[in-house]
Formats: sequence, C-alpha cells, structure tokens
Amino acid sequence: MPACCSCSDVFQYETTKVTRIQSMNYGTIKWFFHVIVFSYVSFALVSDKLYQRKEPVISSVHTKVKGIAEVKEEIVENGVKKLVHSVFDTADYTFPLQGNSFFVMTNFLKTEGQEQRLCPEYPTRRTLCSSDRGCKKGWMDPQSKGIQTGRCVVYEGNRKTCEVSAWCPIEAVGEAPRPALLNSAENFTVLIKNNIDFPGHNYTTRNILPGLNITCTFHKTQNPQCPIFRLGDIFRETGDNFSDVAIQGGIMGIEIYWDCNLDRWFHHCRPKYSFRRLDDKTTNVSLYPGYNFRYAKYYKENNVEKRTLIKVFGIRFDILVFGTGGKFDIIQLVVYIGSTLSYFGLATVFIDFLINTYSSNYCRSHIYPWCKCCQPCVVNEYYYRKKCESIVEPKPTLKYVSFVDESHIRMVNQKLLGRSLQDVKGQEVPRPAMDFTDLSKLPLALHDPPPIPGQPGEMQPLREEATPRSRDSPVWCQCGSCLPSQLPKSHRCLEELCCRKKPGACITTSELFRKLVLSRHILQFLLLYQEPLLALDVDSTNSRLRHCAYRCYATWRFGSQDMADFAILPSCCRWRIRKEFPKSEGQYSGFKSPY
Repeated sequence: MPACCSCSDVFQYETTKVTRIQSMNYGTIKWFFHVIVFSYVSFALVSDKLYQRKEPVISSVHTKVKGIAEVKEEIVENGVKKLVHSVFDTADYTFPLQGNSFFVMTNFLKTEGQEQRLCPEYPTRRTLCSSDRGCKKGWMDPQSKGIQTGRCVVYEGNRKTCEVSAWCPIEAVGEAPRPALLNSAENFTVLIKNNIDFPGHNYTTRNILPGLNITCTFHKTQNPQCPIFRLGDIFRETGDNFSDVAIQGGIMGIEIYWDCNLDRWFHHCRPKYSFRRLDDKTTNVSLYPGYNFRYAKYYKENNVEKRTLIKVFGIRFDILVFGTGGKFDIIQLVVYIGSTLSYFGLATVFIDFLINTYSSNYCRSHIYPWCKCCQPCVVNEYYYRKKCESIVEPKPTLKYVSFVDESHIRMVNQKLLGRSLQDVKGQEVPRPAMDFTDLSKLPLALHDPPPIPGQPGEMQPLREEATPRSRDSPVWCQCGSCLPSQLPKSHRCLEELCCRKKPGACITTSELFRKLVLSRHILQFLLLYQEPLLALDVDSTNSRLRHCAYRCYATWRFGSQDMADFAILPSCCRWRIRKEFPKSEGQYSGFKSPY
C-alpha cells in the first residue's frame, strides 16, 4: 500500500499572499488601530499584571472582642418593678461560632424561674380556647412551647388557653427593648488576626505588622492597616446606625482583600478592609427581621432543676477573606502576548470592510452619481479587484460565450432544456484585460501560409455586412457561416451558437482569425514547444492541431484560463477549424465539460 505522503510533503511551508495598497488614508487608519491596540495591550499587561501566575489565597481567621457595658434592666420582684444595674464583659455578650464569624449580643429578653410542670400556654390566636374541646391531648404544635394536656384553663382574668406540659412559666411574646440594652456595644473593639498562605508561591504572611501599635483603631484613610476595629465605625462605613441595628440585630460582613504582588522588584502584600451589610435591612417586621436566638442558664433550687431562658438579639460579623497572589511567569507572558496578537488584525478587518462597502454596486449606482464628496472613494473598486479574485463554482452546467459584436462575455450557468445557446441571455462578465507581454512569446519569425484566395493582402477591419447566408445555415445563425450540429437532438442545443449576437460579418473572415487560429506553422510550433519530439501520422497530427486551434481561439477570445476551460466555440469557428484540420471519418464529439 503506498504511503499517504512522502517526506517532501512533510517538510514544506505554506503562507498567504498579501496585497500592499499604497494609500495615505488606509495607512493612517492602520497605524491608528495599531497604536490603540498596542496601548490597550500594554496597559492591561501592566495594570492587571497579566504576566503573573495567579493563585487564590488560603487563610485562617481569629478574633478577639474587647469592651465593657453597663446594663440597666427593669425586673418585677414581689409585684414591685425594680431597676437593676449589671455589668457585661466579653464572656457575657460573646458566643462561640463556627467558621470566620463572631457574635456580639446587643439586646435580650429574659424569662426567669422556668421549671418542668403544667401551666397554661401564653395567649395567642392559636392557643386561646373556650372549653376542653378546643384542646387536643398530646398535640405538639411546632409554634407551641409544650405538649397539650387536653384541658382548657384560665391564664389570666377571663382569658383561657390550652394547658401544656413545658418549661413554665411560658415565655411571653414581646418586642425587643428600645433602646437596646447593650447600646454601648458600639464602642466595643475587635482584633482580627488573619494568616494567609500561597502554597504555590511558597509565601506566608499575616495582617498584623511586627511593629503594630496595640492602641490603634482602624480608620479608612488615617490608619488603614490597623486590625483593631470599633464596631460603631464599621456600621458608619456602610451608612447604617449602630443603635438602630442593635435593637433587632443583624449581619455585617468584614471583607479582607489581598492583592499580592510577589515579584521581587515590586513586592507588595497588604490587606484592604471593606464592610458590607449582609442581612436584608428592608425586611418587614412580620418577616422575622434582624438576628436572634435563644439559650438557657440552668441551675437547681431546692433540688429542682430550673433555668433562665434568654432570647438574645445581636450582630453576627462574618469575615470574608479573598484575593490572589501573583508572581512573574514566562509562560503566562507568552500566552498573553499570543492571545492579543489577533487584536492587531482589527485594522485589516476594518479596512477590508471599507473597501468592500465603497466598491459595492449600491455605492456605484446610488451614492457616487449624486455625492461629489464620495466620488474619490471609487478608487476602492480598483483595490477590490486587486485584492479579491472571484471564482465561479465549476459545475457541469457552466459555460462561457463570447460574441464578436459585444465587449463583454456571457456566463451561462444553467441547463439549456432544449433552447439554443444563442438565445440564452446569461450573465454579463467583464472581459479580462489583455496582457500584452504575451505577444513577445509568439513565433513571429515563422512564415505564414499563403493567403486564402479572396482575402486582402493587408489586415482590414471586420466589416459589418453579413456573409451571404448558406442554404444549410440554421435560423439562429447571424453570420451566415454556421452549420447544423452532428450531436444527438438532446445535446444539439449546446452547439447552436453563432459568433455574433446580431447580423453581421463572421469572425472567421478576419485576418487575425487566420493568423492566430488557422496558421498550421504556429500551431505546429506550439505543439513542438510542449513536446519537442512529437512525430505522429497525418490523422493524429490533425487531431492535435484541431484541438490546439480550439485552445488558441478560446484563449484569444476569453483571455482568462478559467473561462477558456468552459468556453463554447461558435459553430462557424468550430466548422472552419474542422475544415482546416479534418477528421478522417468526419464525426466529431463536441464540447465536454472538464468537471
């Protein structure tokens, strides 16, 4: 089995061909785009440190809250209200929480002297009753404080509620005290110790500097690196009032952002602190606002276990640590440069868009005739022709036709369906410009054959008088020299083509046709130029000369090699060539599509 490719196919390189346009306008646009792209790429490279390999921070947090609060609490003792003063320290108002959080109590409600026994439920819409039928023994309502006994008992005055087995007396449903009992908690301070690590860069540090003044307090501008925060200042940074939040409680976020540059020449790794309110401060009262929970203090009195139930309102502080550490990495730099090289192609895309737009048929027919300022843009049509090469799909139905009395070529890309090719309109295609450098390749030193009798000795312009029509001339013939096709009836329409669109002289009567197409010496020279040792019999030589004459005519009248491959020769020219270089049996196959 042969190899799919040889070594020479592997060691090769392909590149694209470019067109260089000398234009002041487009040159200015190109450099403008390049300067903008280069500036943006350079700015992003430096400002975002895109030459570094980034790694997310790994951290641990430890907090210590300091502060003393005096609480004035009103209690009822022996039916008499009494004001009690008490002092709360860190152990009283802080509670252990998991994760990077700490909690500070700011308000509370107490229910003292609770013990396990039977007592009426606290009156609510769900617990009020009028008889035992309104209570269900053993019923445990998730909103209730105990298990119903099935009895309806007097709670106070005329109000009756279902009796329950629970911690009695039942906790009363009441609002949090206003103002908050620990309103002075806004003067408490918290020390945040944050250790971070970038294992990929083998770097560890913390937010506490070696020479830290332990009496400092964080200030956004005056002392932004101090890790000791006053709680009231935290709420002031977010635009909230600590006294208002302290009544119902809330959740506050302390954000620590590390943006570390670990390069030796620009080393910097210090935290930035910011604050954010995390709970919904617009929540309606009926939707459980604030932050609260319950806990109990247990004790024994006369060998009976009792407890004091405390509903605590306070503020939970969540410490959110995030950030990255970056260090120079050559691979990241190469990847970034490679990803931004395509941005320089924006100039090409934009200029190509302008050329395609200004060279469109719409601009040519609707804008340039009316707008004098836009007329210089017509030059873009020239740029477009030089830049783009239009290629027609080579289908079996593709054919090109050239009439001597028309300056353009007609492209027919459809099935004829029995119609004569002479009568098919087709699409007008500009005739390719002639390359006069090819004239130097003609064998001018060769002697021409003697002129055909009746032809003038000097070359004369083609006359417009039609050649007298022969009796065998078909109806579609306009020059009088065409002959009927030998092809079957189904394919005969392909050869029903004249050299002219309108009546006139036949192209075969021109001197140039005789010199370029019928000259035996020139055709033999072309054959020998390709095959120097060509030696064939007369019939084979005629076949070679005939097909060479077909090719010469197609190249002469159609110019482009792509068009010449699909060119249909007029009947008059085809039969004139066949007459000059005949086939012995006189049967010809006709045109065959190369695809």
